[in-house]
Amino acid sequence: MTEIRFYHLQRTTLEAALPPMLEKTIERGQRAVVIAGSTERVEHLTAHLWTYSERGFLPHGSARDGHADRQPIWLTDADENPNGAQVLFLTDGAASRQVDSVALCVELFDGNDESALQAARQRWQAYKAAGHQLTYWQQTAAGRWEQKAGA
Repeated sequence: MTEIRFYHLQRTTLEAALPPMLEKTIERGQRAVVIAGSTERVEHLTAHLWTYSERGFLPHGSARDGHADRQPIWLTDADENPNGAQVLFLTDGAASRQVDSVALCVELFDGNDESALQAARQRWQAYKAAGHQLTYWQQTAAGRWEQKAGA
């Protein structure tokens, strides 16, 4: 079964949390696909990944760029995996039927949004019923991620 990690964003934004996670994915020699809630959100994240750090950028692309097979990180608003990613990132409440086909699925949700929180709880229950390995992570006051639960 797929390992699924839930990241409860309360102290940071998606724009701050996502790049370090993508960096770790690339460091492990894996590819990632990031599914966002809209085309506009994909374009926003694409622009952000070019400029989020003074040290460099994360190599990535989207449908606008093409050549998915050459992209270590693919950003999309569709339920697709055209770059053969091993890691699936779900943002903005996006869902995917591909969870079983990746090694790791990372759910990032806005813990300050009650509807996003309720939707994450429902997805947790569905994943648990399907037999996936689940962990739940929250940010500490110091900004580090701490595992709070597992199933």
